[in-house]
Amino acid sequence: MTSKHRYTTSAGRTVTDDEIDTIANDVATHEYDVEEIRRRGRPTLGSGPAQLVPVRIDPELLDSLRSRAARDHATNSEVIRAALREYLAS
Repeated sequence: MTSKHRYTTSAGRTVTDDEIDTIANDVATHEYDVEEIRRRGRPTLGSGPAQLVPVRIDPELLDSLRSRAARDHATNSEVIRAALREYLAS
């Protein structure tokens, strides 16, 4: 296969013709669930699409949030959601 274009990944790595052939053969020889492939974007949180809620946080609180998230191997958002759920349940 002679490539007329240079293809790259989103990270900027060049994809070789052999890799493209391998992917094409894989697609041609396997059955895929089209609906599964079409699902894109972030998964829903709870009962529907999540809403973005901007919140101002002082530097000390942000540092504490980041430390807790790192300690829990979680994202800042996960820590905030857990804390808010716990607060609202009390």
